[in-house]
Amino acid sequence: MPSATRNAPERGSFFNALRLSHTRTPSMNTHQTLMTRRTIHDYKSDPLPEGVLERALQAATRAPNHKLTNPWRFTLMGPQTRARITEIGVAEKRKKRGELNDTAEASIRTKFSRPPELVAVSQVIDADPHRRREDYAAVACAIQNIQLSLWSEGIGSKWSSGGVTNSPETYNVLGIDPSMEEIVGFVWVGFADVVPDPPRTPLAEVIRTTA
Repeated sequence: MPSATRNAPERGSFFNALRLSHTRTPSMNTHQTLMTRRTIHDYKSDPLPEGVLERALQAATRAPNHKLTNPWRFTLMGPQTRARITEIGVAEKRKKRGELNDTAEASIRTKFSRPPELVAVSQVIDADPHRRREDYAAVACAIQNIQLSLWSEGIGSKWSSGGVTNSPETYNVLGIDPSMEEIVGFVWVGFADVVPDPPRTPLAEVIRTTA
């Protein structure tokens, strides 16, 4: 009981700060955020409001995480790194599609350069396969927390993976040791230029009830 009394002011300060942080911008309720979030492919180049990305990353660290291994790592890319990652992206598309025409190459360069922020999310590798699988699930939850936090403040995002995130050159550019961490994906962050609304499978088709 004494320890609870000692901690009460500190906990009160924390929750007061949390409440204040939510008054900065109009926020959606949780269910509305979940139901309206979309993967954004087309972005405006406008800079993000101050603190919005930091709040999203703080939310990421609150993701469900068995054994509290904290397996997530976040790499924020500056302009020089973004430029190098863009070149890797163009090279990877050439491997997949062959020679690119000017329009296709310009589109790829816009994809990598236009969103104001690009975050690499990686997972600390555990030797135990079961723990590694659980840690991947935790990192996936962390990425969704990032996206939901951003969307609650009107900011779009996209989780992507593929040739660029798997490239050894990307690991080198980001300073990530592939024997220690695995890149789970990139998260693109920015104001949406277009908000898509793709259809989802109705709940009735994916739910079962047992006796």
